[in-house]
Amino acid sequence: MALTDTATRNAKTAGNPYSLADGGGLSLRIQPNGGKWWRFRYRFDGKAKMLSLGIYPDVTLKDARVRRDAARKMLADGIDPGVHRKEAKAERAIRAANSLEAVTREWAEKMAASWVPAYGQRLLRRFERDIFPLIGAKPISEIKPVELLAVLRKIEARGAIETAHRARGDCGQVFRYAIATGRAERDVAGDLRGALEPKQTKHFASVTEPTKVAELLRALDGYRGSPVVLGAMRLAPLVFVRPGELRHAQWKDIDLETGEWRYTVTKTKTDHLVPLASQAVAILQDLHLLNGTGRYVFPSARSTGRPMSDNAVLAAMRRSGIPADEMTGHGFRAMARTILDEVPGFRPDFIEHQLAHAVRDPNGRAYNRTAHLAQRKKMMQAWADYLDKLKSGAVVMPLHGNTE
Repeated sequence: MALTDTATRNAKTAGNPYSLADGGGLSLRIQPNGGKWWRFRYRFDGKAKMLSLGIYPDVTLKDARVRRDAARKMLADGIDPGVHRKEAKAERAIRAANSLEAVTREWAEKMAASWVPAYGQRLLRRFERDIFPLIGAKPISEIKPVELLAVLRKIEARGAIETAHRARGDCGQVFRYAIATGRAERDVAGDLRGALEPKQTKHFASVTEPTKVAELLRALDGYRGSPVVLGAMRLAPLVFVRPGELRHAQWKDIDLETGEWRYTVTKTKTDHLVPLASQAVAILQDLHLLNGTGRYVFPSARSTGRPMSDNAVLAAMRRSGIPADEMTGHGFRAMARTILDEVPGFRPDFIEHQLAHAVRDPNGRAYNRTAHLAQRKKMMQAWADYLDKLKSGAVVMPLHGNTE
């Protein structure tokens, strides 16, 4: 007799497992602990076999009959439903292992050692927020350019043009990794070059006109807050490194005797050397009297075990009357780059190298951090002397230098 919904629901447990037959090979197995399992018994190639069809009540009587009928159809077509299920499961596992998300996380794990931790975290957050929810589960080899473009268009639609371009570049790296590991045949992100809205060029506010630079320097000197923050503000225009690199400066990397600061560039993971002008050395000597026994040159006011916050210098600049649309922490780099670039004798590659930009020698090789050190020392001292003269009001004419 076929089962009913009522009989299935009211089936009681017993001391031992027992089964209630429905027909066509389908039965409900009742376990002593109360579990109820749907089973389909069949024969294939003369062998008796059994296939689990799910647990009641998650799988209703009606659902179980649909699954039984599907299995019987496979048998009629000469297919073993149990083997078919195992093969389908294995295929799903392969597809999951080769999904865009799986390949991305594998690639990120292998690249992590060469990344600053914060960079890797930001990159994965972009994927988790914008990419994975839409196409992350799809095998990377099956993703079409139009599908990836649709994902990037959604990012564009919220006005994040720069993020959309960055996401396309990140996806390109993942696709190239998939190609190298035999899980994709083409970089579909590369096919989308030119398909996105043009990037919105971002310029950090900066002062580059000599008389304005003089006013800026005097305003910095006029700050009456923390001596550590004042030291950072006064040193920033002399070394024109990235703000994060200045904040994280450590005493172990600075040689006050030779006037050199050696560290690893956070953005490119390359070694870099900053020649320190005498004015920069003097600022650092004063700071060394304050906190030279600690790790950081510019420690946090709350804990010497970590550097000061990224907002410390910016807030001090605002309190000194320097508006955000006039100068930023990055602006000191633009200021030095613009003025030094107009100086005869300061070769462009010296300036770019000092900015820790990628610079190649005539043979196409990357310069090491000590390349042209003597000339760059002259340039940095000339730059510091020029800023002093500007600040004092002695000169407003362009800087002149000769570092050949």
